[in-house]
Amino acid sequence: MRFQFPIIIIDEDFRSENTSGFGVRALAKAIEGEGIEVLGVTGYGDLASFAQQQSRASTFIVSIDDEEFNSEEEADRVIENLRQFVAEIRFRNADIPIFLYGETRTSRHIPNDVLREMHGFIHMFEDTPEFIARYVVREARSYLDSLAPPFFRALTHYAADGSYSWHCPGHSGGVAFLKSPVGQMFHQFFGENMLRADVCNAVDELGQLLDHTGPVAASERNAARIFHCDHLYFVTNGTSTSNKMVWHSTVAPGDVVVVDRNCHKSILHSIIMTGAVPVFLTPTRNHYGIIGPIPLEEFKIENIRKKIAANPFVSKTAAKNPRILTITQSTYDGVLYNVEAIKEMLDGEIDTLHFDEAWLPHAAFHDFYGDYHAIGEDRGRCKESMIFSTQSTHKMLAGLSQASQILVQDSEERQLDRDIFNEAYLMHTSTSPQYSIIASCDVAAAMMEPPGGPALVEESLAEALDFRRAMRKVDDEFGDNDWWFKVWGPEYLSDDGIPEREDWMLKAGERWHGFGDLAPGFNMLDPIKATLITPGLDVDGDFAEWGIPAGVLTKYLAEHGIVVEKTGLYSFFIMFTIGITKGRWNTLVTELQQFKDDFDRNRPLWRVMPEFIAKHPRYERVGLKDLCMQIHAFYQKHDVARLTTEMYLSDMVPAMRPTDAFAKTAHREVDRVPIDDLEGRVTSVLLTPYPPGIPLLIPGERFNATIVRYLKFARDFNGSFPGFETDIHGLVKADVNGQTGYCVDCVIQD
Repeated sequence: MRFQFPIIIIDEDFRSENTSGFGVRALAKAIEGEGIEVLGVTGYGDLASFAQQQSRASTFIVSIDDEEFNSEEEADRVIENLRQFVAEIRFRNADIPIFLYGETRTSRHIPNDVLREMHGFIHMFEDTPEFIARYVVREARSYLDSLAPPFFRALTHYAADGSYSWHCPGHSGGVAFLKSPVGQMFHQFFGENMLRADVCNAVDELGQLLDHTGPVAASERNAARIFHCDHLYFVTNGTSTSNKMVWHSTVAPGDVVVVDRNCHKSILHSIIMTGAVPVFLTPTRNHYGIIGPIPLEEFKIENIRKKIAANPFVSKTAAKNPRILTITQSTYDGVLYNVEAIKEMLDGEIDTLHFDEAWLPHAAFHDFYGDYHAIGEDRGRCKESMIFSTQSTHKMLAGLSQASQILVQDSEERQLDRDIFNEAYLMHTSTSPQYSIIASCDVAAAMMEPPGGPALVEESLAEALDFRRAMRKVDDEFGDNDWWFKVWGPEYLSDDGIPEREDWMLKAGERWHGFGDLAPGFNMLDPIKATLITPGLDVDGDFAEWGIPAGVLTKYLAEHGIVVEKTGLYSFFIMFTIGITKGRWNTLVTELQQFKDDFDRNRPLWRVMPEFIAKHPRYERVGLKDLCMQIHAFYQKHDVARLTTEMYLSDMVPAMRPTDAFAKTAHREVDRVPIDDLEGRVTSVLLTPYPPGIPLLIPGERFNATIVRYLKFARDFNGSFPGFETDIHGLVKADVNGQTGYCVDCVIQD
């Protein structure tokens, strides 16, 4: 399969009608005759922007013209420009060929630090253009041949092979779609290559995801090398499934497990499926609704043992040590833990330390993150405990949706039994995995190979800080007598460059985070995660006279082409992944300014949010500011910021093992209980408010008065402001006294 990677020639005479111009264009024509496109430019332009073209090029040919060396000053300028250009290229790409092209100048005119980065030195008119072209094209093709990692290489070869398909899927490489008009649309939209590459596990030359053989295994080994772990497994069902694989390989019914209360629901599903008995570590929260870190004290083994002793469902025959600890690393809003501190405290006390790093696969590729991620280069092993990290390559890296991976670091005394682990892996993996997702796992890992990967992460960090600086600049220009949005983070922000780790540490008692007395050096904020705070609420939970609920703002942004990741009461969340561009975040800043203008002028919703009004015409004549004030007043009346904080920190009393309570649902031994009657009842389902999407109650826990009060608020709010409903998974609509109301399935009382 041929890919389009042109050879880029940089020569100020490329379009000139002189001998040098004729010569370089003859070379370009000869290269094109070898089947590779040529892109000719007359200068570097902005070096950093130009160097980014390395991802689209197969070779650079840079001209060194005689007239550029007419004076020592001019020669120094040329050499310095060349040095900077080469440095920018090599910062991102260690392997792309770079050739120098000159008339009479030779290697003795080029400093060694530049010369050693070259693949060759071409002298004009010494050889025929055709000979030089073959030489350059050979190097370009050799470079391109080295790029594809093992599985992606095998898949592209298979798709280009032209073999007739007699195996699943039934569209047979896309042929079935060509037999139907709507199928033709589908084929044209997704394209030949995607459909030819959609194959089943009967294709021997592609290897097997299910038993990790062939090119699949080679790619997993390659990714393990890149991510500095002992074992790595690609997963095509997302990190929800990766988490379940780790748990089912480790946890059995009755085992005691230690779990971050701020965990993804897949961890709670794992508790239910394995029959484990959970004890929870409770994170801090602030009144913005941002989840903070679990205090260091909670990790001390004596405190964990006290929680275990207090749990009535822990069997006296349970293993001495908890089987697994699962920590969310990082939180949605970017709070990180010092992993080495956790390992030092719990090595040998808990059999397996599992870090759910769905939002942190980039951390291994930049020194900024230090010990604040699970597995990395030159990181010490635990003596007894095994380390697992589950990562969503589709969230922060370049994987397709559902692309995930499991990283494993053996302990000094214990190695992963791959056969036993694979039994749990098979329990959750489809026997018909999507091979495009496997290929994206393969490529996403290869993209992080140094120096390219570290350069991508550094670029994300730089863009995230530039965005924060731009937001502060706008705030400063508006001044104290006007309003603007804040980006949650430390008060000090460097004027330029990438961040210093110390500046992003969460220190005890700092008002900006509101998490109280934190242990020194234990937690850090990832600058790549940006939570924007809207006016109307402070970190203490106090409401201002006016405010902008974030739900209104994010619906406004969505109509203007900006869709955010998570929306809270007075905050919303964006990520600076490796795919973020200057254009994207600058557009966000301008749209926020447009919202401010529309809000200050109280422009009618039919003008500024027409799509929303088409669905909810009741708001047609309401002004944008008026709507914000109505919702703000409702929030203020119910003191909702403190209410949501209190409910997540309230006492969650276990009345049954989660697996036993959920089993009542399967046997239909449940009551559908109205909200007003929930206090004291035992839930048989997960209750998960969005935002923040963190389960509030798990099966087997009792409803308390605070949680019931929140559900009543949500019911009243949803009735008052349709279109801005609070979504709570676990609430079901049912008949309540002849009217439709909200209920929760609870275990039937004896």
